[in-house]
Amino acid sequence: MLTLRGYAVPRRGLSLNELNVIGDGAVLIRDGRIAEVGPTRRLENLAGARGAIEIDASGRVVMPGFVDSHTHLVVPCSDDDDTARRVRSSTGQRIELRTRAHLEAMARHGTTTVEAKTGCGPDESAESKLLRVLCALRRDPLDLVPSFLCRLPHAGAPVAAEWVLSELLPKIQRRKTAHFADLVCNGDPALVPVYDRYLDSARTLGFACKIHADNLRPADAVELAVRHRVTSIDHLEHATVEDARRIGAGRLMATLLPLASFQYGGARPPVRALLDAGAAVAIATNFTPQSSPTLNMQTAITLACYHLGMTIEAAIVAATINGAHSIGQAGRTGSIEPGKSADIIVANISDYRDLRHSLGTNVVHQTIKNGNVIYQEARVSPSIDETLRPTG
Repeated sequence: MLTLRGYAVPRRGLSLNELNVIGDGAVLIRDGRIAEVGPTRRLENLAGARGAIEIDASGRVVMPGFVDSHTHLVVPCSDDDDTARRVRSSTGQRIELRTRAHLEAMARHGTTTVEAKTGCGPDESAESKLLRVLCALRRDPLDLVPSFLCRLPHAGAPVAAEWVLSELLPKIQRRKTAHFADLVCNGDPALVPVYDRYLDSARTLGFACKIHADNLRPADAVELAVRHRVTSIDHLEHATVEDARRIGAGRLMATLLPLASFQYGGARPPVRALLDAGAAVAIATNFTPQSSPTLNMQTAITLACYHLGMTIEAAIVAATINGAHSIGQAGRTGSIEPGKSADIIVANISDYRDLRHSLGTNVVHQTIKNGNVIYQEARVSPSIDETLRPTG
């Protein structure tokens, strides 16, 4: 059992490799929350364990559910000009059904908490529709953390930003439909004052802030992240060693997307420099239905090891408790310890290090969300069903 318990702050430095393993462990769940964690023999003798329903995980690894802390779950495509049009032309019900199917697939692969961004540009109708869908799905079947992603147009960005700040963000705040105000920094130095104003205004309205730094020159995005103490700065495929040092010195969270690094030409963030500088690191899938359709956090872990050079221990921490910190959910999930939601994976491996080799494979036997088994691996049927044999 990998508990990952013991730290109230994001893991960085040597603590990134501490999983707090119990060789023969058990967890007692009551009313959807973790009541006790410890050696099996001790928990079996607790009064609270009498009459409990037992889930036998012998020979398997038990660990916290994955926290996918950066997705574009409801955005139909990555084409800025086409996204809003597609959202407007689709019904909320159709978007919800499609999104629910993605969430169920994530649950089958062990994800129990998901962050999801909008990103239709300055289009109130499209943004509001996506946020309504996300709010309708917040706990069905996974915990879902919605983010408003501000993607300003290349032409007329200051005017668009003024409308977002004076009209759209206040409406989102009143409706409580988004937790984060995210921002795409496109690398244009002339827009830094606009980005400063956006982050200041979002913080004043009560939003936590994030930054997308997926451009060829992310130095301005890094400076903004440090100055505004954002919850996380994401992507960083083109960051330099100096950028990494500034992120570490600012004690920021860097959310890395191994699938994006692997898929889009192989650019890699300076992981070693980030870790050496003391940055906290999370990993996520960057799932986008059309352009980046991989939603398996196990694949993100494998690529974090093979493509980014992380240890398997650091990758697991980044995919669970640090992922929870990067979306403000570490008090509720990300580790197996008393008081937290019982968000747990039972995996078909006997050693957690096998996750390093699970590229393209689903090793999840069970996904448990709030104490309920929401996914159970099904048996493979015989090649010939006896009930379908011809008679006579």
